[in-house]
Amino acid sequence: MSVIKGIKGVKDLLPEETPRWRFIEESARRWATRYGFHELRIPIFEVTTLFARSIGASTDIVEKEMYTFQDRDGTSLTLRPEGTAGTVRAYIEHNRGAIPVPQKYFYTGPMFRHERPQAGRLRQFHQFGVESYGMADPHADIEVIALLWRILNNLGLPSLTLEINNLGQTADRDAYRPILIAYLKEHETGLCGNCKHRIAANPLRVLDCKVPECRTITEPAPRLSDFLSDNARSYFAHVLAGLEAIKIPYTLNHRLVRGLDYYNLTTFEVTATNLGAQNAVGAGGRYDGLVETLGGASTPAVGFAVGLERIAMLLPDSHKSIVATDATVYVAGFGLKGSVAGLTALEELRVSGISAVSDFRSTTLKAHLRQADRLRCQFALLLGDDEVAKGVAVLRNMESKAQHNVLLSALSLQVKPLLSPS
Repeated sequence: MSVIKGIKGVKDLLPEETPRWRFIEESARRWATRYGFHELRIPIFEVTTLFARSIGASTDIVEKEMYTFQDRDGTSLTLRPEGTAGTVRAYIEHNRGAIPVPQKYFYTGPMFRHERPQAGRLRQFHQFGVESYGMADPHADIEVIALLWRILNNLGLPSLTLEINNLGQTADRDAYRPILIAYLKEHETGLCGNCKHRIAANPLRVLDCKVPECRTITEPAPRLSDFLSDNARSYFAHVLAGLEAIKIPYTLNHRLVRGLDYYNLTTFEVTATNLGAQNAVGAGGRYDGLVETLGGASTPAVGFAVGLERIAMLLPDSHKSIVATDATVYVAGFGLKGSVAGLTALEELRVSGISAVSDFRSTTLKAHLRQADRLRCQFALLLGDDEVAKGVAVLRNMESKAQHNVLLSALSLQVKPLLSPS
């Protein structure tokens, strides 16, 4: 019988790797909570219309990358390719806008896109994201950008750059778009196939293309910054001033765009130099039009998402060596009565809050101690037939080899003080 293997682009996270991921996730949660964001858990699949309407029917994600299937009643469902749309849907459906305080959420979990698998880009990938609703104020943008920067910087990721740009308002882009299209059509023959398609469907995305020939062609193109309103310029100036006030470094990047109409004003991205062409670790922006697009009231919003696979790739060696928390006590129950008493001791220690393990295949003291070493346990509780007859067990420090007798009748009470460092 042939062996069933995992799907291409879908990766197992083995026990040796999960502590590193927990370290990243717990750090992100800690920072988000510190900034006043609350966890929201959204479904892994939604009706397809949600993503088609929010992301845009003409985007690569909707046209080529979504995992879409029919439910038994014929409803078209899609595995979520990103987290913002589901968060907005939940915000509208549960009438969170009626709550008289800003609604600030964070989420984490798997997303799904049918892409060509490569380093840092998988078909099932994981994101941590935040969304902030209700504040049309530069300080909300600053807060979200600061949170992104603190999470990544606190993890010690190397060579990070915060890039930022001003997308203006819809009217600004409406004035700019035909000028950009005219320029791109003049140079269409030199553009890649994707960019040729984007001229009509999503011309701003041409500016963000990573193909060197496309970047050379678009470098002298007219810039959106020349078409921005005074209000858009003033808003963005306040964002930059705020970042400078809290000492977060940034670089202006006129190529940084979001090709969807609901994005406006501030857009930002944190990049790392050692990730290759796809060098973004996290990205976000203001999207004041999305809640209304999905049927809610007009609501200002700003957020970001980071890719956990890419963060894991960038973690410095000091963090990459994180291993699973070792069990504190290995219970070595051997002999006819000792093995039974060992099971009881295991359960008592665990219920009292002590991490304890054993290998039930081991039948001799020597075999148990070998497994205690392999599992990197700090202590071993030795419990054979002779110990059971005396009503005691022996607690051995696996490093110093110091030993203490402990009463079985008061096992956890006597063990706990001995586990604490002197």
